[in-house]
Amino acid sequence: MTSRNEHDAHARPEPAADAVALLEGVRDGLGDVTLPLALPDVEQARLEAAAAARQLDDYILPRYRSLDAPLLAVVGGSTGAGKSTLVNALVDHPVTRAGAIRPTTRQPILLHNPSEAAWFEGQRVLPGLSRIRGVLAGGNVPSSRAGAEPDAGAMSSLVLLADPAVPAGVALLDAPDVDSISDENRKLAGQLLAAADLWIFVTTANRYADAVPWKLLLNAAARDIMVAVVLDRVPPGAEAEVSEDLRALLNREGLGGAQLFIIPETALDSMGMLPEGTVRPLRGWLEDLAADAAGRSDVARRTLNGAVRALAERVSRIAQAAREQQRAAAGLEAGAVSAYEDAAGRIMEATRDGALLRGEVLARWQDFVGTGEFFRSLEQNVGRFRDRLGAFFRGEPPPAVRVEAAIETGLQAVILDEAANAAEETDRRWRADTAGRRLLGTDDLSGASAGFADRAAAEIRAWQEALMELIRVEGQGKRTQARWLSFGINGLGAALMIVVFSMTAGLTGLEIGVAGGTAVVGQRLLEAVFGEDAVRRMAEKAREDLAVRCRRLLDEEQQKFLSRLPDRQDIADNALTAHADALARLAGSA
Repeated sequence: MTSRNEHDAHARPEPAADAVALLEGVRDGLGDVTLPLALPDVEQARLEAAAAARQLDDYILPRYRSLDAPLLAVVGGSTGAGKSTLVNALVDHPVTRAGAIRPTTRQPILLHNPSEAAWFEGQRVLPGLSRIRGVLAGGNVPSSRAGAEPDAGAMSSLVLLADPAVPAGVALLDAPDVDSISDENRKLAGQLLAAADLWIFVTTANRYADAVPWKLLLNAAARDIMVAVVLDRVPPGAEAEVSEDLRALLNREGLGGAQLFIIPETALDSMGMLPEGTVRPLRGWLEDLAADAAGRSDVARRTLNGAVRALAERVSRIAQAAREQQRAAAGLEAGAVSAYEDAAGRIMEATRDGALLRGEVLARWQDFVGTGEFFRSLEQNVGRFRDRLGAFFRGEPPPAVRVEAAIETGLQAVILDEAANAAEETDRRWRADTAGRRLLGTDDLSGASAGFADRAAAEIRAWQEALMELIRVEGQGKRTQARWLSFGINGLGAALMIVVFSMTAGLTGLEIGVAGGTAVVGQRLLEAVFGEDAVRRMAEKAREDLAVRCRRLLDEEQQKFLSRLPDRQDIADNALTAHADALARLAGSA
């Protein structure tokens, strides 16, 4: 292959700054995509996001920034198809090793004209691969550094070989097998093909219909990339039949415009080289392309258009996956929030319907206020209440603090029970969902958290203290009742708690028929001291305070679920959706 000393810098406009900025924004957005929830097909979406980011780095952004850079022709194909032998034939001397032991090509080799080294020595294309500089020894025979088989562990390297036999304007890249038994080889082959301006796809007369190569060829058709297909090792007399069948397959799959080159089955010489003239048609095609600056530009733009169009479709799918993640996260969050909101409602209902004025609370309250004749007198003659109240305080009833303790114990039991119910319900809902089940793992969150009982008790005591302070503030301007407050603050506090727990209709009044009529004692006592309106106002405020505290307790408790959800910013799709639309518009103007 002859070389061209001149580098035809065909005049072309610089890429629009806004187009490059858009592509850089897409790249940044893809870098932020995590898709953390284990939804169906999420692994495919993650792979698509990684592949899209990689192609932006490897091909789209570099090509947009330098449309006049040499074309990169990647030589790819099936195991044993003869890719390395073909590359050696194109430059008419051995530069890459072929062999019978697979996988053979462990490290890609990029051949370029010496005048174009600057295009490839940096990280302009394939920035994820480090560079190894190969050299040709005397007589155009490559040194061991370039021609020997590289270490298997050096997969992330790209061997650069400057060869005057490569015409300026086109570089050749010998890629690993697309169907290699090595996962790393297959992945690298796919990455290199995605970074190509054009493909030279090598297959054989007995393997040209294999599924794996055709999957990649169909990908090329979708991207509208220029493809040259080399049909290798065609037996004598079978050229017409095999080439006709292959051409029919190419036409059927949308690759009718692909160049087709035939290499007959022939023996290699002692250096593993094909006979002279075997690859002359392919070499001439490459030389003509290299010499035509306008033609190279058309190839680059065609491939770039196809790559951007495919990127737009891929980003759209990733955005859809992000939206599905958002919906799944919102559904899991809503399940937890609903369970704990229901629990909060049940707690407040239990404090409203008199349920807490039974058992221990009722017993302690009755011990405190007395029973029998006291109640009958109180019911029959409210006007004598103040006289009886003075006698009440002069006696020595059981301490009101026992009522408070009983209320604390009873209320704590209700809160603990409902918190456990909410946790069990949330755990059930999440485990019925694939993503929720993965977030929970083997952790058992179906009960109240450790330490929740202590936090609930502390919150109840804080509520009781706030209630006492409410009574003190309300009684500050009532001189006639000041001495009662000084003597019975705990008793008044216990009475207000009883009133709070006997409310059945919000602000409409106090139910007096709870637990055998005992709540009326607290009601009448407080009304005698503060007045009916003040009692209603204090009860309302105390109840609202209790509701806030219970809600806070449950909000903190539900965080053991919600804290496992990903940050919504990690799965935001708005930018990706906008990028997909913008990319679709850009695809026709590259």
